[in-house]
Amino acid sequence: MTPDAGKRKKRLLLTVVILAVIIVFSVLLDLSWAADPLSLKDVWDVFIGQGTWGSDLIVRFNARRVVFGVFVGAALGVTGGVMQAVFRNPLASPYLLGLSSGASLGAAIAILFSVPMIPLAIVQPALAFVFCLGTMFLVYILSRAGGSVRTETLILAGVAISSLVSAIVSFLTYIAPSEKMGDIVFWSMGSLSKVTWEEMAFAIPVIIVGMILMLAQSKNLNAMMLGDSHAMDLGVDVRKVRLFLLIVSSLVVAAAVAFVGAIGFIGLVIPHIFRLLLGPDNRIILPLTAFGGAAFILLCDYVAHMASELYDVIPIGIVTAFIGAPFFIYLLSRKRSEVGW
Repeated sequence: MTPDAGKRKKRLLLTVVILAVIIVFSVLLDLSWAADPLSLKDVWDVFIGQGTWGSDLIVRFNARRVVFGVFVGAALGVTGGVMQAVFRNPLASPYLLGLSSGASLGAAIAILFSVPMIPLAIVQPALAFVFCLGTMFLVYILSRAGGSVRTETLILAGVAISSLVSAIVSFLTYIAPSEKMGDIVFWSMGSLSKVTWEEMAFAIPVIIVGMILMLAQSKNLNAMMLGDSHAMDLGVDVRKVRLFLLIVSSLVVAAAVAFVGAIGFIGLVIPHIFRLLLGPDNRIILPLTAFGGAAFILLCDYVAHMASELYDVIPIGIVTAFIGAPFFIYLLSRKRSEVGW
């Protein structure tokens, strides 16, 4: 083993250990939230069967939100990493390319125009997927020029389509009856608080299968980051793999945001942090982004709830935007347009 390889291995091991600690801490922290928050020891006592009746009740109440938060954060983190590799573009993410907005539009239409005899739990994710996939292909078509996708055109196309979608959602909110207006507004800001166990039972298997399929393409993604011609020389069917990943990514994003609304910047921030620390290998980066995204969204959710004494519970999308938007500005201001690639 060369000295450089040894350093990379130690750095990877240290990153995994730190990430594991952060994951455990973020789960315990978010489970502890209440009007009078529990201590982390109280939460741990519940896990080992030694908690009080009150602490057990609080943890059970928070568990639904925390469990789905783990899967939503993991889904958005992995999807962001995949899109950055597919487009060979460090600024690509589900939120900036309008996928989250497209999925939210589908969910808003399902809420406003209910379909008789078909449960909302089926119509909502189905329409979220259709609009998410349509948004993805529209942005890709608009940004593709001369056989390649440039950073500037990709971001401009994503912003333009996202603005259009947001305008449509605003119009639907305006014409919606008062009893449905609050639900549509909820999608535009994002929150983990209203998801039910039944909705989770529908979304989580889709997210798990989708992430497995994306992680299985890590080796092909490494080849595609070298350029389409190099990837084809290595035996990768670039068009087929790219189409497959775009469809799976849209499905995962739709499942993740259909019940919680648009939550932005996780797919931008988390993959970049790990690429800066560990390099561009997607076989390493993508699994870590799943855990990093989960920890990030839980910490943001805890911050959103801790502000409840002053502003009620802040939508989690606002918290992620406060963190992610400055990071996005930082990336735009860098002289190098790509990080570690």
